[in-house]
Amino acid sequence: MSAKPEMTASEIASAVAGRKMSALAATEAALARIEQHDGILNSFTDVTAERARAKARAIDADIAAGKKVGPLAGVPFAVKNLFDVAGLPTRAGSKINRDLAPAKRDATLIERMEAAGAVLVGALNMGEYAYDFTGENIHDGPSRNPHDTTRMSGGSSGGSGSAVGGALVPIALGSDTNGSIRVPSSFCGIFGLKPTYGRLSRARSFPFVASLDHLGPFARSVADLALAYDAMQGPDADDGACTTRGLEPVTPRLDESISGLRVAIAGGHFQKNVFPEAVEAVSRVAQALGATQVVDVPEASRARAAAYVITTTEGASLHLDRLRKRPGDFDPAVRDRLIAGAMVPASLVDRAQKFRRWYRAQLAEIFRSVDVLLAPATPCTAPKLGQVNFNLDGVELPVRANIGIHTQPISFIGLPVVAVPVPLEPLPIGVQIICAPWREDIALRVAHALEKVGVVAAPAPRGF
Repeated sequence: MSAKPEMTASEIASAVAGRKMSALAATEAALARIEQHDGILNSFTDVTAERARAKARAIDADIAAGKKVGPLAGVPFAVKNLFDVAGLPTRAGSKINRDLAPAKRDATLIERMEAAGAVLVGALNMGEYAYDFTGENIHDGPSRNPHDTTRMSGGSSGGSGSAVGGALVPIALGSDTNGSIRVPSSFCGIFGLKPTYGRLSRARSFPFVASLDHLGPFARSVADLALAYDAMQGPDADDGACTTRGLEPVTPRLDESISGLRVAIAGGHFQKNVFPEAVEAVSRVAQALGATQVVDVPEASRARAAAYVITTTEGASLHLDRLRKRPGDFDPAVRDRLIAGAMVPASLVDRAQKFRRWYRAQLAEIFRSVDVLLAPATPCTAPKLGQVNFNLDGVELPVRANIGIHTQPISFIGLPVVAVPVPLEPLPIGVQIICAPWREDIALRVAHALEKVGVVAAPAPRGF
């Protein structure tokens, strides 16, 4: 049996464990797809072929010896290149980091994926230092949308979205500070999970904004998303934010009824600055769930502004030494925003942090009467590569600044979200399924229910 591009991670793992396909065959198939298609998609910056083959052979040897293998046995996966990969410099999308010594140890989440039997096949393209929503990297070139290669993959986890949307790998890992999992999921037509802040370890990954950074998976099905999430859960002493106990595995509960869940549509800010396709996507999901209630999220626009303040100031603090010594080696758009962040008054940062506490309390109150909020993941389908502005109701808005308009108010307070793809024509677009802290299980159950009735689905790549 050979591994076909449309096979899910669940199907691959089942075939490998059942000796219908070898882990090496699954790995070779993924490497062959990367070789064939990545010249167009530009998803990968590093392919770890020999490491992958060695891991796959070890899995096959364990199976031959009658040993038990993990739930992701033989499943190829790849990671955004801000994850430490032993033997590679952790470039984080930058030119500067390429001068770093190779990492000596994998990131915690890579270790956990491989402990579950997954096979790392490479590192993925991304926006420089994760400060990006477009997927366009001036050092490595843009990762491209698998449904139309003239369009953005989204950022900053653009290579992750492109690789999974293009069926090069069934699972990829990325990061989300202000929307960098949910935006590529939306543009590339795949599922993405931004977990609760502190749920998954960030140990041995290159940071952007420590108080906002999340790591999480991408997949082409909810079951695969849940498998990866389950494999990575658990506290980690190497990440001070990741100290909570993980939930019980969610995969066996995906088919649990969602009847009785209180689902509402996020109003106010989340119904502004949206193109018709975003309105249509939310409408389809809401109708399928029987959701008619609209809940206004107070001061969501202000939350977005406060997220910008915290992002740019924390990011600037992290990069001050690099800005002083090697300003010419930055993407100018990233450099200029970081320099601006270094000049933000401390009093404004303090106000943003105080507002953050108030805003968190407001959302906690909403989730006392609602289990799920629905909102657009992006205001539109994927823009053209290099597009500077889009026109909305006669107003020209900058693309880069507004792609994350609906994701930033959510990650600002660390809420869990599953981004689900609505397969509109000619391009897919995502909807956010937002839940209270630590309730990833509810978001995954709702996403699975929508997938079963065909309202959400990852369309086959067709742009290359």
